Amino acid sequence: MAARQMIRFLLNDSPVSLSDLGATDMLLDHLRLDQHLRGTKEGCAEGDCGACTVLVGRLSGSALVYEPVNACIRPLVTVDGCHVVTIEHLRGPDGGLHPVQRAMVDHHGSQCGFCTPGFVMALYALWMERPHPTEAEAERALQGNLCRCTGYAPIIRAALAMGDHGTTDPLMEERAKVADTLRGWQDGARVEISKADSRAVLPASVDDLALVLNQHPEARIVAGATDVGLWVTKFLRDLPLALFISHLDELRAIRDTGETLHIGALASYEDARAPLLAHYPHLARYWDRIAGWQVRAMGTLGGNIANGSPIGDTPPPFIALGARLVLRHGDTRREIALEDFFLDYGKQDRRAGEFVETIILPKPTPDTLHAAYKLSKRRDEDISAVAAGFALTVTDGMITQARLAFGGMAATPRRATHAEAALNGQPFTLTTLQTAAQALPQDFTPLSDMRASSDYRMKAAQNLLTRFWHDTQGTPATLEDAL
Repeated sequence: MAARQMIRFLLNDSPVSLSDLGATDMLLDHLRLDQHLRGTKEGCAEGDCGACTVLVGRLSGSALVYEPVNACIRPLVTVDGCHVVTIEHLRGPDGGLHPVQRAMVDHHGSQCGFCTPGFVMALYALWMERPHPTEAEAERALQGNLCRCTGYAPIIRAALAMGDHGTTDPLMEERAKVADTLRGWQDGARVEISKADSRAVLPASVDDLALVLNQHPEARIVAGATDVGLWVTKFLRDLPLALFISHLDELRAIRDTGETLHIGALASYEDARAPLLAHYPHLARYWDRIAGWQVRAMGTLGGNIANGSPIGDTPPPFIALGARLVLRHGDTRREIALEDFFLDYGKQDRRAGEFVETIILPKPTPDTLHAAYKLSKRRDEDISAVAAGFALTVTDGMITQARLAFGGMAATPRRATHAEAALNGQPFTLTTLQTAAQALPQDFTPLSDMRASSDYRMKAAQNLLTRFWHDTQGTPATLEDAL
């Protein structure tokens, strides 16, 4: 297959073509060092503080979708065929301050100013969707932005007022023109580009991905890059050959079959949010505590699973739901239970040249009670110390099937089989749940690390079963209920 050896994208209002790139070149460095667009800041270089937030517009079917992303961990090659918008491009209809900027000024939303461009860009993404957001919507949009001067209150006030200063801007008016430009660049070609000893490949399609991976099983697959980006910026790891796949819309599809939900591995947390919550409302609070908006826009469900982290957010609730994976190698596919995918720390049941293609979630049944819990030091944008997913089928007051899955308790996300056995066939009562909690030490011997001690993890996991009882009964838990 003939390959294109350059990427092209629209940067604000100017087309950019680049051919001397490697897999480890990041968007933020290009903006600041090559384009001298220094309004975008580098704060943490790990996608945690939001100071580097920019918008990336991509074609999704016939629509042009803009998402806030962390430029510090966004590989430059992945903006091929996209529109990158930085703080310098913002302006109002009259060429003056943008409505978001005007609101920030009026409500004194900037203090030292270092984080301000990132806040403005996150609010800009929100303004494009909800110029008059609720306070909850504003807080959710800003989960991925940190203010070192503790200026959150005036920033929230600015968010609530930004629509009062206008609901249109030049970018919105130019959107059709931008979409036409990006559409004209779509050539269906594979992209192969390299610099020094680092080679990046953007497959032309999912079939092409299967072909390239079959030929180069040693290649690193990079989806949202929210983890791989840190390998580069924090651990200075090399990527000799990386297959970047975030542009493959075929893998983003979410399909409702009636009895199951089929989620493409490239569906981001934001892509999957509405379909998931429509069928699994118990995930609502849990889902909005996964990272911040920028990471949720970049990070993918398939990537979170394939990465195999023992503290990944999606495996525990998905295992509890009975999720299955479709793995593909060339034209051959196989299906396995999600819980069987994780073999040991850093080791998954994924053969050379194989990739995760689809996640299959069974629809919940009316007689099954569900819950998902995440414990972390920080409420927003933090990594789990303990994560849990519960699914108990209760018939005539008796537990007929129990699925309890935990993350952060072992080398892999795993079911608590001894605790499940203590539940099956028993009456659904607080005493039954607390008895089952006493079996958790037979299932897990958690480690102590910077996030939590072993004792804390075990005690917290046991008490989550008590909380589950009170949540299902609509009654508050008390300290006397704790084990």
